[in-house]
Amino acid sequence: MPVPAKVLAMSELLERSAIELAALVRAGEVSSRELVAASLERIEALDGRLGAFTQVFAEEALAAADSVQAGDERPFAGVPIAIKDLFTPIAGKRQSQCSDLFGDFTPPYDAFVTRRIQEAGFVIVGTTASPELGILPVTEPRRFGPARNPWDTERTPGGSSGGSGAAVAAGIVPVAHGNDGGGSLRIPAACCGLVGLKPARGRISSGPDLGENFLATQGVLSRTVADTAALLDLLAGYEPGDATWAPPPPEAFAATAAREPGRLRIALITEPPLDVPLDPVCLAAAREAAELLLSLGHELEEPPSFWSMPELLPVFTVLWAAQVAFTVSFGELVAGRKATAEDVEPLTWALYQRGIATDAPAYLGALVQLQAVARGIIGAGASFDAILTPALAQRPVPIGAIDGCGADPMAEFAKSAAFTPFTALVNVTGLPAISLPLFQGEDGLPTGVQLIGGPIGEGRLLALASQLEAAHPWAARRPDLALA
Repeated sequence: MPVPAKVLAMSELLERSAIELAALVRAGEVSSRELVAASLERIEALDGRLGAFTQVFAEEALAAADSVQAGDERPFAGVPIAIKDLFTPIAGKRQSQCSDLFGDFTPPYDAFVTRRIQEAGFVIVGTTASPELGILPVTEPRRFGPARNPWDTERTPGGSSGGSGAAVAAGIVPVAHGNDGGGSLRIPAACCGLVGLKPARGRISSGPDLGENFLATQGVLSRTVADTAALLDLLAGYEPGDATWAPPPPEAFAATAAREPGRLRIALITEPPLDVPLDPVCLAAAREAAELLLSLGHELEEPPSFWSMPELLPVFTVLWAAQVAFTVSFGELVAGRKATAEDVEPLTWALYQRGIATDAPAYLGALVQLQAVARGIIGAGASFDAILTPALAQRPVPIGAIDGCGADPMAEFAKSAAFTPFTALVNVTGLPAISLPLFQGEDGLPTGVQLIGGPIGEGRLLALASQLEAAHPWAARRPDLALA
């Protein structure tokens, strides 16, 4: 059955930025109900193929949209958004962590990030998929099945914010929430042709559940740098009880992002931190980005790599496994019983077993080692304003290529490091980093690059990203998804 012309027109409208859509609602040129209904129609038409959503809140979203009137001064009043189904509670809604262990766990409170999103006027249309407990850089949870890349549904949208990446790339929502503990915003951005910023450590509160988080931070996936900057202004800032927090910027991130960055000194590093091969397409993208930066007047250097650390993965795995064990323990509290191997995927169980076998001195030793690594990298890169790298070491991998239910779980975990060696190290340092979809491969898939900023340096990073976006726009590139 053909799709009505109005639905097609509204779907095209959803491909505009969140900033533009909010302005249209505020001016009365389009209603929030029309936007939200179009988003829900697009979920109905596409999500059977994409698997981006774990829940859809159709009735509640339409009711919330009906409460938004023209002239509403909230910055994003009436704009549809999705929230990742991982460590980000929405009061009264199931938070599954995409794991059978958590069942229908329903927190009675909002995450601070969720509260800020709703207070800004966004309308939440549903929750998006991640890998179980956010472990892998692909989104294929046993509980819900794989999320798929709108550019090629036989390939991954990345992870762990893969459902959010697929939803934005498919034009279901203009922006979607995600979080990033080892690349989980930047990886889907690179796979799906989006902008993905990992803010600096402490920039966005992890509350009320956590006072701080050494590796992970909250953020969004969007199509434009301006949306990303505006959402960072919305989400950033101290919340009472935070154990650590980044100092506020001298001005709004959106204002800095709109300003020319000036002449910057940028390092190009293409050698992965781990001893893994680099796909020629990923390498070529980083070198093309370097040429673009030179043409914009920046100074480019290619110093010897100061992060080649093949021994880093085992140390990182100690911390990662301990976090998995901590989350499984929380799942046991929610379930009211001890977890069994049947409750979780084999990789989760393997990491859980490693985590509970790690004693406190070994855990603290790994943390100290990673902090020392971070100090060394930040010191070595201090003379540069930004560091340019490939975003990924491989093209978006086929569905099933990295399998949390595989026969050799830790071998699958090693595959994830080979796919995404450039991202997790940034989480260890706490530095901000952004993935930009500057290029497109001959295979038709997006090809991203990563820019790493200085300590608490999101403003300069966003200004540089905006300059690159203006010089080499990506907004017109869209996956070919038929609605019929």
